[in-house]
Amino acid sequence: MSPTSCSHLDQIEITELPEEVAGCEDCLATGGVWLHLRICLTCGHVGCCDDSPGKHATAHAGATSHQLIRSLEPGEDWVWCFADSLGMRIPQITGQTRIPPSPMLA
Repeated sequence: MSPTSCSHLDQIEITELPEEVAGCEDCLATGGVWLHLRICLTCGHVGCCDDSPGKHATAHAGATSHQLIRSLEPGEDWVWCFADSLGMRIPQITGQTRIPPSPMLA
């Protein structure tokens, strides 16, 4: 996957992933549940994937025009651009994040 077709790489502000997150920020605030976690590469907002009831990562992108997310799931290093519908890997984004288990799998 190549980032060459993505026109939003200039939105990347987060290049070092956090050591740990508590879960989807929106689900934690509302008592919701998530399946997989994604981080906004512009502001660091942690939201849940589209297989989660709240679809908070997509909702955040729509509300803010922040187009790039990265998976926080163990073993996954892909980035997704919502506007260009493009998946890619960006090796300049480093670190691994400890995440809690999904409440949907409990």
